[in-house]
Amino acid sequence: MTLVPLLLVALATTGLLDADPALVVVLGLLLLGGGGAVVARRARRSRGGDGDHPGGGDDRDGTGTALLDREPGTERPEDDRGDDGGAGAVTDELELPKVPDTPAELLEPEVVEPEVIEPEVIEPEPLTLRERFRQRLTRTRNVLGASVVELFGGGVTEEAWEGLEEALITADVGVTATMEIVEELRRRAREEGATSGEAVLELLKEELRAALGTPDRTLARATDDGPTVWLVTGVNGTGKTTTIGKLAAVEARAGHRLTLAAADTFRAAAAEQLGIWAERTGAELVRKEEGADPASVAYESYDAAVSKGSDLLIVDTAGRLHNKRQLMDELGKVKRVLEKQAGPLEETLLVLDATTGQNGIAQAQAFLEAVEVTGIALTKLDGSSKGGIVVAVQRELGIPVKLVGLGEELDDLAPFDPELFVEGLFAEL
Repeated sequence: MTLVPLLLVALATTGLLDADPALVVVLGLLLLGGGGAVVARRARRSRGGDGDHPGGGDDRDGTGTALLDREPGTERPEDDRGDDGGAGAVTDELELPKVPDTPAELLEPEVVEPEVIEPEVIEPEPLTLRERFRQRLTRTRNVLGASVVELFGGGVTEEAWEGLEEALITADVGVTATMEIVEELRRRAREEGATSGEAVLELLKEELRAALGTPDRTLARATDDGPTVWLVTGVNGTGKTTTIGKLAAVEARAGHRLTLAAADTFRAAAAEQLGIWAERTGAELVRKEEGADPASVAYESYDAAVSKGSDLLIVDTAGRLHNKRQLMDELGKVKRVLEKQAGPLEETLLVLDATTGQNGIAQAQAFLEAVEVTGIALTKLDGSSKGGIVVAVQRELGIPVKLVGLGEELDDLAPFDPELFVEGLFAEL
C-alpha cells in the first residue's frame, strides 16, 4: 500500500473529511496520481523495465512479486546474481562470442594418393638366329629373291636366265661368281628337267650354299694356359670398335675374363669408346697417351692379360686405308710383337662393311698382304641390298665369314650360318 490510502483512513476516522470538502478533493487527486504512477511502472516493466534493475523498474522479486514490504537492510534476491549474469538477467549490451587471441590451427584435409597400378611390362622374347636372318635380310631379299620369283614366274626362258645374272650382280655376288653359278644352274636344269620357276629357285638355293662352302666358322681359342688373342683390324667407319665391344659382351656373358687393348692411338675417341665397353663388360682396359706406339700398347696388354689371369685378349687397331703402305706395315708390326709373346694368334679378324659391296673385296686383298686374316666380320648386313658380298668374299678370297652384323642391338652380332643366310634371302616368297 501507499501513504495516500493510509492518510484517507486516518482522516475518515477523525471526521475531518466531513468537515472540509476541499480536503477530500485534494486527497482524491493525490490518490489518482499515485495510482497512475503504479500503472506506468507496470507498463514499463512489461516492456522490459527501465534498466535500473535487472528484473524491471519496481521493487519485485524475480517472480514479479512486489517487494514494498520488505524490511530495511534486506537485499533483493536479484542482487545475489552479481555481475556474472545469473538466470533471468537482462543487459543492454549484446554479448558477442569471444575471439581467441591466436587463431585456431587450420587442419589441412588429408590427401589420399590414388593407387597407381603399374602396367605389366612384357619383355619381348628374344629373336632366334633363324628369325633374325629372316627379318634382317629384307633389302637383299627384295633385290635378289623377289626378282628370281618374278623372272621365272612365266617359265624357264632365256630372258629369265639373263635377268637372273643381272639380279645376282646387283646383289654384289660378283661377276665371276655370278657367271659360274648361272652356268651350273643351266646345266642342272637341263639334266634334271627343271621347267618351272619353283624348281629353278630350289636349284639356285643349292648353288648358293655350295658357293659359301663349309669351312670352320668358329672363333679359335688358345689350347694352352695362356690367354686367347684376337687381333681386330679394318678400315675407318666399318664398325670395328663396336664389333669388339659386342664380342666382349658376348664373351663376358659366357663367364670369360677379358682384357681389351686400345692400340688405336691415333684417334682419342676410339680409346674412350673402348673404355665404355670395358666398363660395361667388366673387362680390363690397357691404353696409352694419344700418339703412342701401337705396338707398345699391344705388348703391355698381353703382359696385363697374363698378370690378371684373363681368358681372352682383344686388340683394337687403328682404322687404316688399305692403300696406305706405311699404315699396313705398322699393322704387321703389331702382330709380330704379339706373336713374340703369345705365339701364333688364334684369330686375326678383318671387319668389312657390307654396304661397300665389291669395294670390300679390294680392302680385304690389301689386308691379306700385310697380315694373315683368318676370318671376316661383315657388319651392317641388315642395312644393305648387297648381301651377296658374303658369297663373293668366300669364293674370291677363300676366307670364311665368321660373324655378321644384323642390327644395332647387342645380340645382333651373330655367328654366320650359310643355311640360315640362304633361307633368309628367299623367305616368304
